[in-house]
Amino acid sequence: MLNVTRNRLVGVWFAAVAITIASVVATGVNVGISTTALLLTLCAVPPGIIFVLWRGASTETIGEILYAEHTGPEGRR
Repeated sequence: MLNVTRNRLVGVWFAAVAITIASVVATGVNVGISTTALLLTLCAVPPGIIFVLWRGASTETIGEILYAEHTGPEGRR
């Protein structure tokens, strides 16, 4: 399994976007305002989704909560 952090994935995304924009500028393509707005939106939305949806630590299951309740500091009740 790949060991990819959220920050590294977003960094790679922005690097890919920068390379795309540099290639557009280098080829001399005439880009209008609406195309620029669309490109900036497409560049910003995926990293935003990654930051919102990427989970840190997993949540406890009901079984783990019940087990912790029954095996407190004084032992099983």
